[in-house]
Amino acid sequence: MIFRISLGIALGTVLGTSARAQVVDEYQLKAAFLYNFAKFVDWPPQAFKSPTDPIVICIVGKNPFGRNLDQAVKGQVVRGRSFIVRQVADLQQLSVCHMVFVAASERKQLAAIFGEIKTSAVLTVGESEDFTAEGGMINFRIEDGNVRLQINAQAAAQQQIHISSKLLGLAQIVRK
Repeated sequence: MIFRISLGIALGTVLGTSARAQVVDEYQLKAAFLYNFAKFVDWPPQAFKSPTDPIVICIVGKNPFGRNLDQAVKGQVVRGRSFIVRQVADLQQLSVCHMVFVAASERKQLAAIFGEIKTSAVLTVGESEDFTAEGGMINFRIEDGNVRLQINAQAAAQQQIHISSKLLGLAQIVRK
């Protein structure tokens, strides 16, 4: 699926996403967002065992990214941390993640997913309707052929995750 980037200039400036291409695959763009979220999110100190622990991005459900997410984070470092991408089959594995992408295929499991990580300081990102209303932190929505963000800052604050005002400024704020 191909989408025009109407926020290309804003994303290029604020999030560091390349605005070179006028047309980008939906999941290339979402992968770039996931990488860039790490620049604009602060996890509590207890979320990492050491200052150099990698940021672990986990995917729950059918992986819609293909190789796009691996390519987006390959060789990247944010605040001294590299990235690891993992596909998660068992929800008990979520406690080792710092960011969890919940594929649309897992919408019916949201309560179980959120229950498993409720005290783990995990940034939750999804792509299904009502994701943020049900307690997710960041949701991708497609609107007029563009990828838009919804953020539930209250859900993030409950996990002691701070989302930068720069990222909040690009999103629709949703209250639970």
